[in-house]
Amino acid sequence: MSDKITRRDFLKSSVLAGAGLASASLLNACAPTPEPTKAPAPAAQPTAPAVVKTTGDKFDWKRFKGEKIEALLIKNTQGDIMAQNIKEFEELTGITVGVDQPAEQQQRQKLAVEFQSGQTSFDVVYYSFHVQKRLFGKNKWVTDIRDYLKDPTMTAPEFDWDDFSAAGKAWATEPDGRIDALPNKIDYGVLYCNKDLFAAKGVALPKTFDDVVSAAQKLHDPSKNVYGFVGRGLKNANAYLWCLMVLGWNIDLIDDKLNLNTTTPEAIESAKFYQNLQKNFAPPGVAGFNWNESQSAFALGQVAMWWDGVGFAAPLEDAKSSKVVGKVAYVVAPAGPKGNWAGMTGDGLGISSFSKKKGPAWYFAMWAASKSILAKSFAAGSGAQARNSVYTNPDALKNLTVPKEWVDTVVASGKIGRAALPIVVPVTEFRDIFGVALTNMIGGADPASELKKATDEFKPILEKSEKA
Repeated sequence: MSDKITRRDFLKSSVLAGAGLASASLLNACAPTPEPTKAPAPAAQPTAPAVVKTTGDKFDWKRFKGEKIEALLIKNTQGDIMAQNIKEFEELTGITVGVDQPAEQQQRQKLAVEFQSGQTSFDVVYYSFHVQKRLFGKNKWVTDIRDYLKDPTMTAPEFDWDDFSAAGKAWATEPDGRIDALPNKIDYGVLYCNKDLFAAKGVALPKTFDDVVSAAQKLHDPSKNVYGFVGRGLKNANAYLWCLMVLGWNIDLIDDKLNLNTTTPEAIESAKFYQNLQKNFAPPGVAGFNWNESQSAFALGQVAMWWDGVGFAAPLEDAKSSKVVGKVAYVVAPAGPKGNWAGMTGDGLGISSFSKKKGPAWYFAMWAASKSILAKSFAAGSGAQARNSVYTNPDALKNLTVPKEWVDTVVASGKIGRAALPIVVPVTEFRDIFGVALTNMIGGADPASELKKATDEFKPILEKSEKA
C-alpha cells in the first residue's frame, strides 16, 4: 500500500472499520462522552429498601412470578443480547419485562431527569461507571446490593460473585463499601502493534513506556508513509488517552478526596510523554483524530502502534475493513516510570432506589450478568466482559472472531485494571477543558503552562458540582 494517509482516507476507512463486528458498544464506551449527566439540585431521596412479597428458606427463580418490571438498557450489542434473550428470563422467573433501549446519549439524559424527579419509569438500568458512577453514588440513586449478595434465598447458587474480575468489582463498589451495581462489561486500554513493521526492523514489542518511545523512534519513517505512533488527539477524546498514560506515574488526576493532581510533576511528565508521541511520531493531522481516525490509520498498515481501548480488535481482524488482519499484536498496557496499570472504563446494571419492585429487578440484574448471558455477549463480539469464566467458555471461544491472543490480553489487563477517567460528576467538562490543553500541546504548547491553565478553569466547576 503506497497511498499517503490523508484525512479523507481516514474518514473513508473509518466508515468501513466502524461497520466491523459489533464493536459499536465498546466504541460508544470509549467515544467522547455525550452531553454531561449534570447533577441538578436538590437530589430526590431514595425510597425504602427492597420490596419482597414472599420469603423462602431457599432460592427460587419463581419467587416473583407474576410481577412486571421495566428495564432501561442502551442500544448496543450488550443491550441487544439481553433483549434478544428476554423470553429466557421470563420463562425462568415468570416475571414480565418491559425493555427500553434508547441511544446512549438519550438514555443518559433520561436517567438524569427521572432520578432527580424521584419517580423513575424503570426498575433496573444499564449505565456507564466511567460517566455516572460518582453522580449515582453521591445521590444514592441505585440500590446497595450487598444484602442480596449475602442472602442465599435471593441469590442463585450458581451466580458466583467471585467470578467477576477484580477490576469489575472495583468499578461497582463505592468508597464506603456499597456495591451499587453488577459489573457487566469492562474496557481496558491496550497497545495495538503492527507485527510486520516491528519484525521488519527487529524491534521487540514494548513492555515499558521507554520501550514505546524507543520503538516509535525506530519505526517512524514518514518518507515511506510509516508512522511510529497514533492516538486520540481531538479535544475531549484525547483526555481518555492521557488518562491511560498518567497511570504509569501511579497517580489519579483527581483523587478520592477530589484533590486535583493535574499540575503535579507526575501529571506534567505524563503530558510530555503524550506530547512527544503525538507531536513527533504520529500521522499528519493527529490533533483532529478521534478513535475512528486512529483506528483507520492503524488498519491501513501504516502505523506501528496505536494506544486505545481493547474493544477495537474485531474491525482490525475483519478483512473487509482492515489490511492488518492476523498482523496485530495485542500488548497489555506497558509499565510506566512508577506503575503498571491498564486504564479501564466499564458498564453495569443497577436497581433504581425509587423502584417498588427491587426484588424482581435484582433477579433481572442477576440474570443479565449471568455467566450464560455474558458468554453470549462475548461471542457476539461485544468486547471484554466482567466475568473471568467467559474467557474459558468453550462455546464463546468457538465463536470468537478475534485471535486467542486478544483474549489473553484482556484477562491479563483485568489483573491490573484501574479507572482511567476521574470519577467525578463533571467528567465531560474535565475532558473538554483538559482536551483543549492536550491539543495545544500537540501544536507545541508548553505542557506545564497548559495544565495550569486548564486546572484553574476546571477547579471551580468541580467544587460547584460537589456542592450541588
